[in-house]
Amino acid sequence: MIKTIVTHPGGAHKDDFLACAVLLTQAPVAIERRDPTEADLKAPDVAVLDIGHQHDAALCNFDHHQLPRDHVPTCALSLVLQHLGIYQDAREFCSWLEVAEWFDCRGPVDTAEWLGMDRETLGKLNSPLDITILRRFASQTEHKPGEPIWEIMRMIGQDTVDYITTLRTRLDFVAAHAEVWEFENFKALFMPRTAPMPDEASSGLGYHVEKLGLEEEVLALVYPDSRGSGYGMRRFNDDTRMEFTRLDNEDDVHFTHARGFIAKTSSAEIDRLKELVAMAYQPS
Repeated sequence: MIKTIVTHPGGAHKDDFLACAVLLTQAPVAIERRDPTEADLKAPDVAVLDIGHQHDAALCNFDHHQLPRDHVPTCALSLVLQHLGIYQDAREFCSWLEVAEWFDCRGPVDTAEWLGMDRETLGKLNSPLDITILRRFASQTEHKPGEPIWEIMRMIGQDTVDYITTLRTRLDFVAAHAEVWEFENFKALFMPRTAPMPDEASSGLGYHVEKLGLEEEVLALVYPDSRGSGYGMRRFNDDTRMEFTRLDNEDDVHFTHARGFIAKTSSAEIDRLKELVAMAYQPS
């Protein structure tokens, strides 16, 4: 049983922060930001993350800095996710993970080039959420249960693990119930209301479209509205051929976003839903 988590002192990065956050879901213990001792590296009840030049899951050592320079981008978070047996699902479901691996292992210049953008643009994606939380994490040598940053880390870790571990179940549910509607010039994916309903009825629909290989044909997603008895309708991949403001004057449509990417209707009749989706289509 892990009794302590140790990670490096000094500046903090998303990798060590998230690796610690995810590991807190398994061991809600104090995090110490310091250099590990030889005893730490040999003790299975001390998890050493992103420092120590060792990767040995049996001893809870999760560092990547000893890997060869040309090794596939792998960070401490990657190793922790592998240890939990959810890395492959994380790579499939969390598009940000590969970017985090690249950024931590290759740096901002190579990552920006890999993403097809310039370094300056990449820097503009940071926000006070990134800056403040990491700075506060770096400002203390120890974080204990009950303290603000520790509690935030546990929430982030739990949400991340829950998302990864439950999405596979949701995808199986979608595959068992979703229907593909065919229109003259496009298709839509429809998720019927079921009993019981999943917590997030629309979650996983986009992944299912990709699994079916229909990314170029499906333009709209239709799913039960979590706030009422009707349905929500939204663009798939923000395809502007679906313009839901065209439904503004329909009596059973109570919301359309001004940008046209989503609408909500009180109707639950299949024929009417198909009619609304067809009305929202505008050829490019």
